[in-house]
Amino acid sequence: MSKVYTGASVSLDGFISGPGETGFDHLFQWYGNGDVAMPTANPEMTFQLTQASSEHLKTVMEMTGAIIVGRKLFDFTSGWGGRHPMDKPVVVMTHKAPEGWEDTPFTFVTDGIESAVATAKELAGGNGVGVNGGMIASQCLEAGLLDEIWMDLVPVLLGAGTPFFSSLSGAPFTLDGPYQVTEGKAVTHLRYRVVR
Repeated sequence: MSKVYTGASVSLDGFISGPGETGFDHLFQWYGNGDVAMPTANPEMTFQLTQASSEHLKTVMEMTGAIIVGRKLFDFTSGWGGRHPMDKPVVVMTHKAPEGWEDTPFTFVTDGIESAVATAKELAGGNGVGVNGGMIASQCLEAGLLDEIWMDLVPVLLGAGTPFFSSLSGAPFTLDGPYQVTEGKAVTHLRYRVVR
């Protein structure tokens, strides 16, 4: 059965982006501060990771069969040029599917988080489903569909922006762990299980 998890690079004050979609240079610095090359599906994008971070990211890539993102991220990245860097099927939650994306690895779901997770599980073929941080992760957690929370904790304070989780009407949510802690350079990779 597909494990559903969310993961993100997060500032110490809990943000996955700063005000006005800023701060990514700080949040993703760990993708380029090592000497282990990790290519992606985009030939122009190769990560340079420390050994510890490369092993962490390799685990993520190997266990992930599909990804769920929101329309905001999809539009912000221009659909990653037609192919996500992880080269996995992507389910995009949106109110209205855009035109021109019919024969691509993107599936547009317009009827809520439960449908998005069910679609992603089918596409994942028994492998894990990664859920984008922010509103998508919050909806998934509140619906009782999230199994794990992964954080790439970065030593920066952004002060404001997009929180990893927001407007959780069902809070508090209890987590078990961290059951895995990996120290990279300028990042600590943490894994927690959601207690139901």
